[in-house]
Amino acid sequence: MQLTLQRIAVLGLCLLTAGCSLPRGAGFQSEVLAASNASSRAEGEEAVYDFEVIAVTRETLPMINAWPNPDIQEFPWISSQEQPASLIIAPGDTVQLTIWDAEENSLLAGAGQRVTPLQDTQVSSAGRIFVPYIGEMQIAGMAETTARARIEEELSRTIPSAQVQLIVVPGRANMANLMTGFGAPGLYELPDRNFKILELLSLAGGANSTLVNPQIRLIRNGRTYGVALKRLMEEPALNTTMRGGDRLMIVGDERNFLSLGATGSEAVHPITEQNMTALEALSTIGGVNAGTANPKGILIMREYDTSAVRDDMTGPAQQRVVFTMDLTSADGLFSAGKFVIQDDDLIYGTESVLGSALTVFSLGQTLASLVN
Repeated sequence: MQLTLQRIAVLGLCLLTAGCSLPRGAGFQSEVLAASNASSRAEGEEAVYDFEVIAVTRETLPMINAWPNPDIQEFPWISSQEQPASLIIAPGDTVQLTIWDAEENSLLAGAGQRVTPLQDTQVSSAGRIFVPYIGEMQIAGMAETTARARIEEELSRTIPSAQVQLIVVPGRANMANLMTGFGAPGLYELPDRNFKILELLSLAGGANSTLVNPQIRLIRNGRTYGVALKRLMEEPALNTTMRGGDRLMIVGDERNFLSLGATGSEAVHPITEQNMTALEALSTIGGVNAGTANPKGILIMREYDTSAVRDDMTGPAQQRVVFTMDLTSADGLFSAGKFVIQDDDLIYGTESVLGSALTVFSLGQTLASLVN
């Protein structure tokens, strides 16, 4: 019995010794933020840091969020403007003309007929169509009602009782090209001048469901406009009117951030919001490890472009910056809720110094139960 107790005691000492150097899933905050020359620095030698450390608080947050952000690629957008609900005839459109003539001896219709459907004709590149007894006539740039009235006016000189029905089938100049990112991409007719982009998206089956944080790109007259789909749907004033020749694309947000250390998960995560905050990112990764994480030592590591480095606080003082967050204080939580995550940010959960001690204590309890 005495030999057994001795063995258990020896085993306990071994476990306690091992517990002092148990493998950890993350470093302590002091280890991560140590100076680059900490191990070789002579006594009295100044510490050398190749990164800047900034605590995210109410005081520092306005300065941080004003620093250069390469994720923000500002595109202009065209606000909604109400237009007349009529189509403007353009070259390439097809015109269907039908003429009514009440005269007994109609110049167009046969004996006993009053209606003459003319052969469909395409508006030429010069904007003209041929109409019997009128000849070449300019109609491009006119609304359907205006073109019909003009044709009737010209025909009345030869056929006083003529009445005209005009139907326009839009050509490419009155179509929008939905190129990619839609449920059903392709060419879509614009039935009138007041046809809005959200109506067109609805016809095309909306955005592809696989896209993260979809972004609308509108190419018009060689210029690119852009807006987030979520924002477009939330703000009616942005529901712009489509024009013939517009090209549309929906692209996904390709930004990502990484989580490591004592966090809820160690993985690469997509940035799913236009301005994703640190709290939203932490929620995405499942928070921090409840057993080992140090909630006062949440680090966000970011590397800026060399052109962003500044000496006047309008940018980081060094290219590498470590932002520290304290999730145990109200100010830290509020500030984390306004700190904007950028592409390639690393969220690192440092480990609590109590983690190893708790592990050793647990081992001690286990040994005590074995002895009992």
